[in-house]
Amino acid sequence: MTPSLITFIGGGNMASAIVGGLLRQGHVAERIQIVEPWDEQRGRLAQQFPGVAVFAAADGGLQPSDLVVWAVKPQTFKDAALAAGPHLGGALHLSVAAGITSESMAGWLGTQRIVRAMPNTPALVGLGMTGLFAREGASAADRALVESVVKTTGELVWVVSERDLDAVTALSGSGPAYVFYFLEAMRDAGARMGLPADTALQLAIGTFLGASTLAQRSNEPPQVLRERVTSKGGTTYAALTAMDAAGIKASFEAALRAAQQRAEELGREFGR
Repeated sequence: MTPSLITFIGGGNMASAIVGGLLRQGHVAERIQIVEPWDEQRGRLAQQFPGVAVFAAADGGLQPSDLVVWAVKPQTFKDAALAAGPHLGGALHLSVAAGITSESMAGWLGTQRIVRAMPNTPALVGLGMTGLFAREGASAADRALVESVVKTTGELVWVVSERDLDAVTALSGSGPAYVFYFLEAMRDAGARMGLPADTALQLAIGTFLGASTLAQRSNEPPQVLRERVTSKGGTTYAALTAMDAAGIKASFEAALRAAQQRAEELGREFGR
């Protein structure tokens, strides 16, 4: 189930990921339109997605849409919504902006048909993870429509409370950066231990990919999988003991809570 026409407000990485996913799944390019104010980015979009209509601003030239995807930064959302809203009719609205609440969107857009999403950048390669929350005004059909679009970029989960999206933002929305951070650390440590940097990075990426796939396919919880590669007195034991002594797990939780708090702050700061 895919809508006949989708409008994207904002044409950055996340919009590009969703558009690419839709096109790979057979959605007709001519039934997608993107509003992107930056000239250079409009040019890239037109080159990347032939047939997709790209506009500099939301105006009367937009065709009526079944679904509007808001892919703008939190700090520009209100202005974009007030400018574009009058030209979007009775569409269902899907936001991928961090922090901005559905209550704020409802006030700016004058509709209750709103779904919030928190995707992540692996959506660019079809391996995204997206958390979703539907406002009460979004029907079962609306939810199904959103699922059909989001599934083109990877997996999804629904949350019952909108506040849970701040935790989703901290965990999976920002999560790819944590993985890249550890990949950097493993590459640099490997290089300092004598390996070529590119070899160390290859080993690190392969290890993350393999371990994640094993965890996905296994019926065992992560702690059991960890214990199976940790022999008392062995090399893995030495590494994990050093991490525990350094308080890595507690520091990591503190980092996620900082991201969660910032998501809440964005909603208060830019949702008025």
